[in-house]
Amino acid sequence: MSSKTIIRNVGIVNEGLIRHTDICIKEGRIERIGNIPSSPENYTEINGEQLHLLPGCIDDQVHFREPGLTHKGEIYTESRAAIAGGITTYMEMPNTNPQTTTQALLQDKYNRAAECSLANYSFFMGVTNHNFEEVVKTNPKNVCGIKIFMGSSTGDMLVDDRHLLNKLFAEAPTLIAVHCEDERTIKENLANAINKYGDAIPMEEHPIIRSAEACYKSSFLAKSLAEKHNSRLHILHISTSIETELFRNDIPLSEKKITAEACIHHLWFSDEDYKTKQEWIKWNPAVKTKNDREAIRKALLDDRIDIIATDHAPHTMAEKKQKYGSCPSGGPLVQHALPALLDFVKEGWISIEKVVEKTSHSPAICFQIHERGFIREGYFADLVLVNLNKPTIVNKENILYKCGWSPFEGHTFSSAIESTFVNGHLAYSNGVFNENKIGQRITFNR
Repeated sequence: MSSKTIIRNVGIVNEGLIRHTDICIKEGRIERIGNIPSSPENYTEINGEQLHLLPGCIDDQVHFREPGLTHKGEIYTESRAAIAGGITTYMEMPNTNPQTTTQALLQDKYNRAAECSLANYSFFMGVTNHNFEEVVKTNPKNVCGIKIFMGSSTGDMLVDDRHLLNKLFAEAPTLIAVHCEDERTIKENLANAINKYGDAIPMEEHPIIRSAEACYKSSFLAKSLAEKHNSRLHILHISTSIETELFRNDIPLSEKKITAEACIHHLWFSDEDYKTKQEWIKWNPAVKTKNDREAIRKALLDDRIDIIATDHAPHTMAEKKQKYGSCPSGGPLVQHALPALLDFVKEGWISIEKVVEKTSHSPAICFQIHERGFIREGYFADLVLVNLNKPTIVNKENILYKCGWSPFEGHTFSSAIESTFVNGHLAYSNGVFNENKIGQRITFNR
C-alpha cells in the first residue's frame, strides 16, 4: 500500500463527536480531515462506509516480558498482538530480568524496541530501595515515567523504605506511576488462608488475600505523599470502590496532579467469575466484587478515573495451571481490550466517544505525549478502523499472544478490528500484517 491513503465516508470518533467524512494520510501524518473531492495521484483509497475510525489506543501499562522472560512474551510478539487489537502505542513496565533499574538497562530496552516493535513505545524506569541516583537521571522528555511498586513485586523492586519514598516523591524528575497494595496486610491475609487451607487455597480467596483494605491503604499513602510533595502521581489499576473516592473530577485532566487508571479485567470480571475462570483471572490487584466493578465504571464515567489500560502480563499455561501459591498473577489482554470495550458500548453503559477519550485522548493528556492520541491534522496517523457489526469469536487459532491463551477464549465479541495504522503505515488489515515498518519511540511535551 502507498504511504498516501484516503479513507472515505468513515465515522471519525474524536473529541466527543462522531463525524462522517474523509481523511487523508500522508508521510506518516494526518494531512487533511474533511471532504476530498478526488484522489490525488498515487493515493490508496479505503472505503470507510459502515466503519468507524478511532485514534489508536495508548496503553499506559503493559508487561511484554523482554528481556529475560521471553518464554512468556516478547516485544515483537506482544506488540504484534497489540496492533491487531487497535493499540498503536504502549508503555512497558520495568519488572523484567534484569529489572530496568539503571539508565543503561533502560536504553537497552529502547534499542531492542527500535529493532522489532510493531507499535510505538516507551518504557518506565524502575525504582528499588537502592537506585535513587539512577532514577533521578531519567529524562522526562523521552521516558514515560518512573514506576514504584508499593506492594506486589518481584526481585528487589518492592519499595517499602518510607524515608526513600518521601525522597522519591519530593525529587522525582517526571511522572510517578505506582502499583498500590499494602504488603503487610496481604501477608497477614495470606497467613490466615494458609492456616485455613494449607497448600490448597482456592482461587476464590484471591480477593480476600489481596483485599480492598490492602489496596486502599497503599493508594491513600501514595496520594498523601504526592500531596505533601506536590508530585505528579498516576495510580495504576484501581480495583476497589473505596479507592475511587480518593480522586477528583472538578478540574480538567490537564490540571490534575494525581490521576488514576482502570483496567479491562476490573471492568469486565467480578469475584463471581472465579468459579469458572479460576487461575485465568488471577491478577494483582485482584478482581473483586460486582459492587467494586460498578463503582469503577461509575468513576470512569464521571472522570474520577482518567484512563483505561490493560496491565497486559502474560504467563505460560503451565505456569498458570499451578496451585494458588505458585500460580503467577497476570494475563494477556492487548489483543482483546478494545473489542471488550466495544462490547460495553453495545451494552450501553459507556459511549464509543467515552471509550476513545479514556483509551486515547486521556493517556495523551495525562502523559503529555507529543502529537498523538487525537485525530487532528498534522498529528501522527495512529488510527484504527473498527466494524461495530462484525462478530468475532476468540479461539486458539486467532490468539496472537506468545503464551497462547486468553481469558476471553470462547467469547464472541460484537465488533472487529478491521485495520490499524501506525505512523500512517497500514500495519494490520483483516488479519494480515505488514511488518515492513517498525513503530517509533514516543516523546513528551514536558
